[in-house]
Amino acid sequence: MNSNDRINTVERVCTDLVRHGHPVTFTAVAKATGLSRSTLYRDTDLRAIVEHHKHAKTTETPMTVITEEITTLRAAVNTLAEQIRSHEEQLRRLRD
Repeated sequence: MNSNDRINTVERVCTDLVRHGHPVTFTAVAKATGLSRSTLYRDTDLRAIVEHHKHAKTTETPMTVITEEITTLRAAVNTLAEQIRSHEEQLRRLRD
């Protein structure tokens, strides 16, 4: 699982926990994602996602949840675009 997959998976699990009224804890997220708690703590992006949902108001509307998911997806797309640009640059250098 690459970094983007982890981010998307953790975001999805946190959103599902909130949606179903379950507390968002590092233990619950680790269990649902198959990642270790230490991975969740060490990776600053993953930790920020869990912390955000952990402290978010549980009275979020479905629109708020969707907006947050869109924000996460945009961040993932931007990360992918950066990686593609980097790979394209590497290919250009190899061709020269």
